[in-house]
Amino acid sequence: MMGFGHIARGLQTGMRNGLLAASLLALSACTSLTGTNVAVTQTGDSPAPTVVPEGTEPDDVVIGRREHPRIIAAYGGVYSDRPAEIMVARIVSRLLAAANQPNAQFQVTILDSSEVNAFALPGGYIYVTRGILALASDTSELAAVLAHEIAHVTLRHARARTDRTRTTEIVDRVITGVFGGDTSTDATANRTRQSMAAFGQSQELEADREGIKFAGKAGYDPQAAARFLGVMSRFASFSVGENGGAGFLSSHPTTPARIQEAMDTARTMFGQGNMGEVDRDGYLASIAGLTFGDSPAQGSIVGRRFIHTASKFTFTVPEGYTLQNSQSAVVGVAGDGEAVRFDSAEVQANVPLADYLRSGWIAGLKADSVTTQSYNGVEMASGLAQTDQWFFRVSVMRLDGQVYRFIFAAKSDSSRFAQGAEATLKSFRRAESADLNLVRKVAVRVVTAKAGDSADSLARQMAGLHRGSELFYIINDLYPGDPVVSGEKYKVVVLQ
Repeated sequence: MMGFGHIARGLQTGMRNGLLAASLLALSACTSLTGTNVAVTQTGDSPAPTVVPEGTEPDDVVIGRREHPRIIAAYGGVYSDRPAEIMVARIVSRLLAAANQPNAQFQVTILDSSEVNAFALPGGYIYVTRGILALASDTSELAAVLAHEIAHVTLRHARARTDRTRTTEIVDRVITGVFGGDTSTDATANRTRQSMAAFGQSQELEADREGIKFAGKAGYDPQAAARFLGVMSRFASFSVGENGGAGFLSSHPTTPARIQEAMDTARTMFGQGNMGEVDRDGYLASIAGLTFGDSPAQGSIVGRRFIHTASKFTFTVPEGYTLQNSQSAVVGVAGDGEAVRFDSAEVQANVPLADYLRSGWIAGLKADSVTTQSYNGVEMASGLAQTDQWFFRVSVMRLDGQVYRFIFAAKSDSSRFAQGAEATLKSFRRAESADLNLVRKVAVRVVTAKAGDSADSLARQMAGLHRGSELFYIINDLYPGDPVVSGEKYKVVVLQ
């Protein structure tokens, strides 16, 4: 399953029909640093730790090694950024020493995803998204996140997920019931399993306490955990209108009580005045140039158009649709209860598209409705499907050996719905230079405040992005009207 990302004038306006959007989305070489016991995954690598954390069970090792490549695929691949990789590896190495894991080797992967997310797998695998790197403002905040995930591993919380198998079967039944397909290769299914197997509240609080202890013992500011929980809470509220606040923000809910408990834990363990290392300048230097939002290489949304720069194709959805992208699918929702999902599938080259359409991956397909056509030199097959509540127009197409799928959904069929689906199919074509030039990369830039600057004046540098000024305050943990320190560095997000 190929990954998809999005950028639409910086940040895309969120979808309005959340339930339908969620339903369609649910369908769907190693460098070791000298003197450390941490390896950072680089593009194309999927190594396994050779000395796993103390107390790890053999079957946990198997789980980690099996799921590692699936996680990478589900989150859009590995994000390669040498300064960020070195910084993350150094932080993890210090935290492991503080966690009394001197012999354990951890595999740390930066995922090419805009989601604010971090998690760990049994067997010594730790993951952070570049989305969480962009949200943090100093080394201690990232250390707090990483320490929390290391704590989940050392506390063996994965072993306490006694309902893991049961919840996995539930997810499989839901996806199979609607999609009729094999969930083992579906990236969205794998991500949903992970979300449903999230740690419980007591485990999260326990990992908070243990993580604060690790970070403080490693010399980082122990108050950073509470500080960053507050930033994540603000970003979660901001993200509700953008992408539903998925990822770490939903699996690690931030509440005022949790923030207060983190503050109290830090004071109890390390005292009121113990600040520890923050290293804001070093951190910002390491993330300067970091891609913000979803990667153009994974696909971009420009208005009602989706443009994939890597695979070089584009299509346009009907007027009234709002597009949203995940790593595994593009979903468009109209205000009148219609939606479309676009994704890809692995289909052997010798399998005709019409045969694939009839192969059972879509539930309720009317086999006698399947037809073949060609638009813009692209071969396609289309058909109709129906369940108790939804009517579907389904199409598959093959471009450069890759098969793509459109699923148009509505409560009932109509001529307008049919015309919209056909217009979208007819718009699917190879992208030309003019199309590719519409895609702009959005990245983090570090600026130095000058005399007379304020949070408001710096925020205006992001006014060209959708809700850019509001985003500036959040990613810098500032509020409108706040002063800034002359000579201190701040993050802005800019189009490149």
